[in-house]
Amino acid sequence: MLNKTFLHDLQQAIGGATLLSHPAELESYAWDNTGVRFRPDAVVLADCAEQVAATLRFCQAAGIAVTPRGAGTGNVGGALPLHGGVVLSLQRMNRIVEINRQDRIAVVEAGVVNADLQQALKPFGLYWPPDPTSARSCTLGGNLAMCAAGANAVRFGVTRDWVLGVEAVLADGRLLRSGGRTSKNVVGYDLTRLLIGSEGTLAVITATTLALAPLPEARRSLRALFASVAAAADAVTQVMAEGEPPAVVEFLDQATLALLRRSGSLTLPDQAQAMLLLEVCGSQATVDQLATELEQRLKSGSALAVERAANDQEANKIWQARAVLSPILKKYAPKRINEDVVVPVSQLAPLIAGLEQLSHESGVPIVSFGHAGNGNLHVNLLVNPADAAVMAQVPMLLQRLFGLVLSLHGSLSGEHGVGLQKRDFVAQELDPVALTLQQQIKALFDPAGILNPGKALPPRLP
Repeated sequence: MLNKTFLHDLQQAIGGATLLSHPAELESYAWDNTGVRFRPDAVVLADCAEQVAATLRFCQAAGIAVTPRGAGTGNVGGALPLHGGVVLSLQRMNRIVEINRQDRIAVVEAGVVNADLQQALKPFGLYWPPDPTSARSCTLGGNLAMCAAGANAVRFGVTRDWVLGVEAVLADGRLLRSGGRTSKNVVGYDLTRLLIGSEGTLAVITATTLALAPLPEARRSLRALFASVAAAADAVTQVMAEGEPPAVVEFLDQATLALLRRSGSLTLPDQAQAMLLLEVCGSQATVDQLATELEQRLKSGSALAVERAANDQEANKIWQARAVLSPILKKYAPKRINEDVVVPVSQLAPLIAGLEQLSHESGVPIVSFGHAGNGNLHVNLLVNPADAAVMAQVPMLLQRLFGLVLSLHGSLSGEHGVGLQKRDFVAQELDPVALTLQQQIKALFDPAGILNPGKALPPRLP
């Protein structure tokens, strides 16, 4: 608990920034998408980088933890103030500073919402490819902090592939600028990429220079049904290995389709036990040919049926199944534990088989769907927190899930980050030397340990 003297002095230090300290005000900053609660002792709503710097200087001198926060849409507890202290919100820093069509770049502050940037880019015929599902509410600063991705990552990569430079504030209040406005830049160590995905543990990103892509002239959507999840997984491997890859490949497993059927959101033939949603994009002259080739590849494989959208209305209908999943899961389970594991595409079939076995042996429903084109699945354990017997199984289930993923040469997180939820499993994936170096980097950037403590990496052993 921060006393009145501290709060008064902090307000003086941050100048015109808004300081919140009333319990009712703080409650909004105690949560994220995990449903786990840690209430801060104070919240600073910064309007500019100078206020961010002032907050960090003051808190470092006082030894008070600072938790950077965007919109709080994360799934791993990255924005939760584990040790109380000060939450530093960047949502008010929401200015689009520049859109440069000639250089295909945008300079934006960290609080700009992803979808707002996309809307602003449309008149220029441009867009920023990273497209998290939460794009309508998540901020660019959060996207960079967690190295977010989305369905477009199959073709266009993740956040780090579309960032040219950053402006950030170090724990001691110093302003750091790295990278620039060019796609080629090999001078010095790549601090830009080091900060992307560092989850606010090394510095607080306040602004960024983004690389942009031309908006595709046209898109075509397809839906393919399969008699088994193994057949669908094999189809993904084939589609990604042969010919022009699609821009999007989304997978829905048997349990997911069962929930969609039960909810009345989807009507499918009984023999359909897995589904792929795919999209190709390109010029008006080429997109239909790309769609035709993809459709033929799916039909020559093991697909029961392939449906191709003839217009935007049909495309929206195809993608509705993916869009309604989160609300449906919340309706049918009091809690879902959402893990975004990733494996090489060739290992999708054994991953899915292992998940089915895990669900069968434990009796815990496991629903899997997601970005199969790059092996990134959202594995949802559907549990009831009031059922002590089920909840007692969760640590063992996660241990077995992550062990399966690592045995298939995968990673514990493809796009959500580590945060609090996966921190204790990190040492199972990282090489011991690599983990030690990363802990040393954390100590170099943040010697007092005030920046988002308890996240991303396990603590250093004495």
